[in-house]
Amino acid sequence: MLVDSPTEQRAEAAPAPPKRRAIRPLGLLASAVLLVLVAMASIAIGAKDLSLDQVWHGLFQDTGTYGDVVVDERLSRTVLGLLAGAALGLAGAVLQALTRNPLADPGLLGINAGASAAVVTAITFLGVTSVSGYIWFAFGGAAAVGALVWFLGGSRGATPVRLALAGTAISAALYGYLQAVMISDQAALGRMRFWTVGSLSSATFTTIRQVLPFLLVGMVLALLLARPLNAMSMGDDTAKALGAHLNRTRALSMLAATVLCGAATAACGPIVFVGLMVPHVVRSFTGPDLRWILPFAGLLSPVLLLGADVIGRIVARPSELQVGIITAIIGGPVFILLVRRRRTAQL
Repeated sequence: MLVDSPTEQRAEAAPAPPKRRAIRPLGLLASAVLLVLVAMASIAIGAKDLSLDQVWHGLFQDTGTYGDVVVDERLSRTVLGLLAGAALGLAGAVLQALTRNPLADPGLLGINAGASAAVVTAITFLGVTSVSGYIWFAFGGAAAVGALVWFLGGSRGATPVRLALAGTAISAALYGYLQAVMISDQAALGRMRFWTVGSLSSATFTTIRQVLPFLLVGMVLALLLARPLNAMSMGDDTAKALGAHLNRTRALSMLAATVLCGAATAACGPIVFVGLMVPHVVRSFTGPDLRWILPFAGLLSPVLLLGADVIGRIVARPSELQVGIITAIIGGPVFILLVRRRRTAQL
């Protein structure tokens, strides 16, 4: 596991160069424009492509065919992609700051594994089959594992390394359980095969309404943690000297990441690499200041998720590839590149 040394943490705390400070607001504006364009593409592109004029009529005027396609199918899918992408990006940025590991992601603390194990249990042993039925099991599983990791990591005495080790151990155990149950129950395997790779295809406004309160609370909490996490990046002693409350910040960071990742996973399934790639890439041009990393991650993570979803619709027409498959295909090589670059920098 790659964890920043105290020297690296103090270096990251240095003020950003004037040029970087000047381009950050422009970068946020450009990111917002890019997000709007990708969202429009998500609504327009599918089994049947629609022009912008048809999309406009479907949204605001037409209650016939275009309205059914745009509003009932693609708009809910796009909105869920926006929310889930932002949640995963913010969760990844918070966890990378909490563990002081720029290659961390929401799966590091077992949150994805907890949600997946809870859904498999609900489907196999309780007969739950609908998204609206097992979404609460997924969220509950994520929350339970988040609390367990916090307890095993030392609670008030938790450290980044202990949290990461506890999360890794729990993830391994839960994924073993998940595979054992799915192999022994072919019916469960059939029902779970789309959810486990991550998908936006079953998005509905009912699902969005169920997870929206949790996502909003988690997003606000993550953004409020930017300053104390910045202080903690300089080391515990320095953070204490600056007035940061270490245990409270770690507990709230765990809570924010669990709520964000748990709600997103409950709605879409475990989508990998979004929470790892985007905050890491964002840090390369914003610097280490979480007051900028978090807003950029919140805008650019949905760009990646929706862009991957659009690609999945195009490459397998008239069917589609699930968005989790596309992000894994993109994320694997990117992760290898990030690790190689970091190792080279440390030599």
